[in-house]
Amino acid sequence: MLLHYEAGDFNCLHQDLYGEIAFPLQLTCFLSQPEVDYTGGEFLLLEQQPRAQSRAEVIIASQGQAAIFATRYRPAKGKRGYFRANLRHGVSRVKSGRRFTLGVIFHDAE
Repeated sequence: MLLHYEAGDFNCLHQDLYGEIAFPLQLTCFLSQPEVDYTGGEFLLLEQQPRAQSRAEVIIASQGQAAIFATRYRPAKGKRGYFRANLRHGVSRVKSGRRFTLGVIFHDAE
């Protein structure tokens, strides 16, 4: 899907889960150049860990770069081995200009 954001637009933290079957990875390709085509609009990843503070990552990607990330969970190492860490993504508020991205999601939508 082609995503378009203008000044004031944002995308709340979420997971792209459609239908009963969801592929565990998805891709976002950044089509606009930050600080040239737009300001703000950082790509956000939020990892929720059990009994701990959530951990956020802010990604400022150049035009043509891509991010591959977990659709719902990612493996994380804990004190007792690996566990499933819940992962959500979104976009911070665009301050100026226009931001375009290409999102590739594999799912079983009806």
